[in-house]
Amino acid sequence: MINHDFFNALQELCEERGLEKDLILEAVEKGIVNAYKKEYGIPNAKVKFNEEKGEIYICQYYTVVTPEEKAEDTEEDPSRVTPIEAKAIRRTAKLGDYFEVKINVNPKDFGRIAINSTKQILNQEIRRLEREKSYEYFSQHEDEMITGTVTSVTDSQVILDLGYDVSSSIARIEVPREECRIGGRIKVYLSRVEMTPKGPKVYISRSDKNLIKRLFEEYIPEVKDGTVEILGIARDSGDRTKVCVKSTIEDVDALGSCLGPKGKRIKDIIDILNGEKIDIYEWSNDPKELVTNALKPAEVIGVQFNEAEKQALAVVPEDQFSLAIGKKGQNVRLAVQSSGWKIDIKSVPQALEENIDF
Repeated sequence: MINHDFFNALQELCEERGLEKDLILEAVEKGIVNAYKKEYGIPNAKVKFNEEKGEIYICQYYTVVTPEEKAEDTEEDPSRVTPIEAKAIRRTAKLGDYFEVKINVNPKDFGRIAINSTKQILNQEIRRLEREKSYEYFSQHEDEMITGTVTSVTDSQVILDLGYDVSSSIARIEVPREECRIGGRIKVYLSRVEMTPKGPKVYISRSDKNLIKRLFEEYIPEVKDGTVEILGIARDSGDRTKVCVKSTIEDVDALGSCLGPKGKRIKDIIDILNGEKIDIYEWSNDPKELVTNALKPAEVIGVQFNEAEKQALAVVPEDQFSLAIGKKGQNVRLAVQSSGWKIDIKSVPQALEENIDF
């Protein structure tokens, strides 16, 4: 069958859906062979494609075996023929040969049921290929930040279109301050992907602390190229985050790099997080300095520490005690999580009363 239109349509389909042509041809072949079996009851069929000539044709294939070998077959296989049977099909056939015979059957002449079967298999294969391609794409973006488009908003969740015919949701509570309008775009963290019978299931989050890391990498070149390292992140999503950073090059200011000119870099990140406060402090090998930095914006006037246990006692002025602790213990908790040190806090009067040398 000569059909240049088929190959033109195939090219358009592959370009439109980003699929490989060879894989689509495999699906077409599977559909036509299945239809051929249903219509003519002959299972040993193959479909051949010649894109250059625009030709599609069906052939039957045979392997010539000894009568004894054929007798040993547990199931009847019409593709295995004896030399006598083979010569009835092709006079030159001999033992051990594999050959194909072109069949003068036009797929257009197949019955309605067979044609519908071909279409069904082709559609199933295309959907399978698209699911696999989608899964491959999202698997490659695990542990990264992606952008989704808002398609639906309810009281409990926000539905995002992530592309590749995949949607996912985040809890509405994860974006309490955002005005999630239909068509709006939201940056999310992709934690993992699972393949299901219906396609890839993509798990995304706005509250994961790794979203902060990916935002820093996107907006702060020194973090992306490794000049500035993030050594710790602690987050109360939607409220406050602490980030511990360190410069790997002596002449580079880690804090200045993260803040950017006139604080623009960190402001851009805060805007994306809709006003979530971000405290950035510098790592130090000196536990006293590290704990002091971690508890900012509170003022620390003395630190006792046990390096083996990674425990520290910070002493602060009495008027700084509430600030050091933070609302519901938030400041010290985030300092502990981001620094990796257990931190206890005493005010100066408490330290003096307990005879703590600071």
